[in-house]
Amino acid sequence: MLAFATSAVAQGSAELAKELANPVSSLISVPLQSNFDHDIGPLDQGRRYTLNIQPVIPVSLNEDWNLISRTIVPVINQEDVFPQAPEKTGLGDTTQSLFFSPAEPVNGITWGIGPAFLLPTATEPHLGTEQWGAGPTGVVLKQTGGWTIGGLVNHIWSFAGSDNRDDINSTFVQPFFAYTTPDAWTFTLQAESTYDWENEQWNAPVAFLVAKLFQVGQQTYQIQAGPRYYADSPDTGADNMGFRLNFILLFPAGD
Repeated sequence: MLAFATSAVAQGSAELAKELANPVSSLISVPLQSNFDHDIGPLDQGRRYTLNIQPVIPVSLNEDWNLISRTIVPVINQEDVFPQAPEKTGLGDTTQSLFFSPAEPVNGITWGIGPAFLLPTATEPHLGTEQWGAGPTGVVLKQTGGWTIGGLVNHIWSFAGSDNRDDINSTFVQPFFAYTTPDAWTFTLQAESTYDWENEQWNAPVAFLVAKLFQVGQQTYQIQAGPRYYADSPDTGADNMGFRLNFILLFPAGD
């Protein structure tokens, strides 16, 4: 009986881990994503720590459709990135995405589409764009067995903001491949590429991440960590290797 109960708990954990691999699942989560990068700036001497606070909140519109809210609020500390600003700490610009998604997969495919917004919430000029932006976003994926394969894209144009800053015309592309084991380990390979059409430059980190779901008392968590390699980056962007540590709080439906 104990073995059966343990197996059922493990199976439930694996299903939760698979839901986390789906950006538009009906699962409330609060990722606290830490990113460590170096060799940044015109002299390749800077380093940056970014804590992305990324709440994901699904709302059931009716029995057929969900609305998934995904917010990214960056908290940044950087040193020696710009000679005129040796150290800066504060908020970066916020990205808000809304996905309208069918409540159930269609022919085994899960998808969502909607608007994305860039909000100039940076507390320091060097930490943000000083631009308001908007554009479309979408995600499509398929889950079969332990595999999750898909991609997320958005494109943002600026429509208002400081005349002294560059306009924004950028495309974000995130293909992802994840495998979740029966005991709730998840292995993910993903790229997070942004193409700046104004300056014709790529910023393309590729990450390999390992995650484990676990429970403490009644609260469920996931810890995820792994290296990131910059396959391409702007002249003032990060180079070489970076690192990510992600701590996620989960609130499954019914909690």
